[in-house]
Amino acid sequence: QVQLVESGGGLVQAGGSLRLSCVASGRTFSSYAMAWFRQAPGKEREFVAAITWSVGSTDYADSVKGRFTISRDNAAKTVYLQMNSLKPEDTAVYYCNAGADYSDHAPYDLWGQGTQVTVSS
Repeated sequence: QVQLVESGGGLVQAGGSLRLSCVASGRTFSSYAMAWFRQAPGKEREFVAAITWSVGSTDYADSVKGRFTISRDNAAKTVYLQMNSLKPEDTAVYYCNAGADYSDHAPYDLWGQGTQVTVSS
């Protein structure tokens, strides 16, 4: 079983950048696809980005394409989300998720505790 711990959130001005990290415990990290989801106040949790376990293929929500980059380091058991050109609408709690496949952008029941990202205008 994998456990996930996110970090890197904070308060940033619009146009700024943040880098989120998600460190996984467990021996089978490299066999999981990994994804980031986010949940803004009063809204449902939504897909942000995903990366496959093998070749590192990536997928992004339309709202973050060209601004966010997901990457992973299997040796360090860590997945990253580099967020550039942040907008106030990016404000949310960001969650790391692990699973088999994210082609349908649906999460699996394996979450971290979340990290708050707040973008001021």
